[in-house]
Amino acid sequence: MNSAGRSVVVVGGGVAGLNAADALSRSDAKVTVLERRPYVGGRAYSYLHPALDEVVDSQHVVVGCCTNLIAFCDAVGLSDKIRWYDRQTFLEPATGPSGTRASTIGPGSLPAPMQYAESFLKASMLKFTDKLSIARGLREFIAGFPALDDESAAQWYRRTKQSAGAIRHFWEPILLATLNDSAENCSLKYAGKVFHELFLKSSAGGRLGIPTVPLSDFYAAGADMIRAHGGIVELRAGVEHLVQQNDGRWLLKCADAEYLADDVILALPYEQTQRLVAGVSLVSANGEAIRSGLADSMSHFQHSPFISILLWYDRQITDLDHAWLLDSTIQWFFHKSRIRGYPEQQGSYVELVIAGSKTELPMSRADILEPALAELKRFFPEAGRARLLKSGILKEARATFSVTPGLDQFRPDQQTEIPGLYLAGDWTRTGWPSTMEGAARSGRLAAGSVLGERTRFLAPDLPPDGLMRWVAKNA
Repeated sequence: MNSAGRSVVVVGGGVAGLNAADALSRSDAKVTVLERRPYVGGRAYSYLHPALDEVVDSQHVVVGCCTNLIAFCDAVGLSDKIRWYDRQTFLEPATGPSGTRASTIGPGSLPAPMQYAESFLKASMLKFTDKLSIARGLREFIAGFPALDDESAAQWYRRTKQSAGAIRHFWEPILLATLNDSAENCSLKYAGKVFHELFLKSSAGGRLGIPTVPLSDFYAAGADMIRAHGGIVELRAGVEHLVQQNDGRWLLKCADAEYLADDVILALPYEQTQRLVAGVSLVSANGEAIRSGLADSMSHFQHSPFISILLWYDRQITDLDHAWLLDSTIQWFFHKSRIRGYPEQQGSYVELVIAGSKTELPMSRADILEPALAELKRFFPEAGRARLLKSGILKEARATFSVTPGLDQFRPDQQTEIPGLYLAGDWTRTGWPSTMEGAARSGRLAAGSVLGERTRFLAPDLPPDGLMRWVAKNA
């Protein structure tokens, strides 16, 4: 399909919408992005907190296997705003006279899939039986991961007799950090994909990248690039109603403006998409049945929350940039002032992450903050000697969707049965879980679908290296 002059409205300026709009604007389509908020980024956003007088965000990361997100960042000039780490630190808290114990996991001299073997063998967080258990488990994912999503990761733990230490200090922390939910709610298909991509397929797949600027500033570069290619990005422009015209075109009604387009991409979270689709005016004879089918699919999704605890100290509390925190309700520690290169005399600005935080979500600020501060001192004693200047808690009740077993059948394609109406968002059918990479892929797949070639803009997956090239060749 010739894209020149074709008008496309992308509803939503998150990662999915920006990827869709960027791809189409580079193909000479007339692109307009409508974002209801005063900033882009979607759930990966930052804002000036009025009480703290600080720009805050919930930490998002990228890993080496996120090829579409990385391609987008490269294309819009964000490569120098990501700090990459090859090695990651897992901390066990101080108990009694024993101080904090650190295990460092990173690639060694062996080729994939054994690149992490040396550091695993040295890891004090794991007993020898735990290491054998993990090796036996990872071996199942060398050739790939399950095609079906009918088994949970927890069922797999039991089936493969994973040790309690391996679950507590390896499998579960990784799942919580990447899939934002417990093993009971994560299908083995996506858990296996995480372990295959991060630990086996390639030496570069598990690299950790952290943005060095607030997230809305980070993704604003994508909006700027869309404008540079002739596109329009409208902020504070929430779409209230969609109307299909008799000629097949689309009228989008906002509070104070209307837009007409040949095609519409709804690049929104599933609950917002559901509301818009429920009220859309269609001329198609079978429009009502199609709309009901879409709404039914979306009703099978459930949210998983994410809580960030933001702390400002008057001094440096550690020289680590980030760490996994074991045997704690806190899974991840980010030293944001170090990651962003702030002067040391400004003290430490840190973020603590509670992933899959369904228990903590209804708790009060004090009930979340006080135990977190006590936990932090167990890992970083200097935090007990430093003065806490201010603190904040960000609750993202709808941070991600849970990749529950059996959900794949309800994840819709980007091209709907309604002509000219397309979907994007990490919840659509991408082959990835609820991640920024999934969102980036969905936007590119939606853009390709508009032009009649679904995978046209999809970046290639990270190729296997080392011995994994032989495995892939013979799979």
